[in-house]
Amino acid sequence: MREGAVPASLAAEAYTFVKQRILRGELVMGQAISRRKLAAELGMSFLPVSEALLRLEFEGLLESRPRAGTRVRIPSREDVRGHYVVREALEVQAAMLFAAVATADDRAELQKLAARVDALSVSDQSLYLPAHEKLHRRIAECARCPALSAAIEKTHALASTWFCVTRPPSAENPPRRHQDLVDVLVTGDVATVAEAMRQHVNLSLENGRGQGSGTSV
Repeated sequence: MREGAVPASLAAEAYTFVKQRILRGELVMGQAISRRKLAAELGMSFLPVSEALLRLEFEGLLESRPRAGTRVRIPSREDVRGHYVVREALEVQAAMLFAAVATADDRAELQKLAARVDALSVSDQSLYLPAHEKLHRRIAECARCPALSAAIEKTHALASTWFCVTRPPSAENPPRRHQDLVDVLVTGDVATVAEAMRQHVNLSLENGRGQGSGTSV
């Protein structure tokens, strides 16, 4: 076995474990993360745990402060606004590329995924969040730009975390929100597609503003 392969797999295991606990609300914003306790709970050394926490810190889910240690990050309003500025740029670009290069099979798949997302209750986070992330991930993947896909996946890690501590989106949200978006993506021109995605992301930001420091997706 290649040297470092086992630590890498252990780091991935620790990363997934902590991230899922955050998404399930078992680790709340501001809660301290003990490397020692986490390593003992997972039955591993400090090294893979530290690597996992550094990765989560890089993604913006955790933060470290002198004498305070590592904790689940508490986003400020500026954090949320900045996140959506970046997310809008990435998602709009992905939508434009999708409209230009997606195949007929890609478009049919997206329509099915959108219907699945809209059929789920946002209160059932264990089902809604993965389905929602998959939809947006597939839009980026079908745009045939791996770097863009990776960047979008990072923005959704943050959005999902913040979603978990907010109320569900208001009843005013369209019940076919994602299907309406995809309908434009699969049939519209590049300019129309870009505007549809821009409005989609900005609606999420407005929902977040209405719910305090958190956001909806």
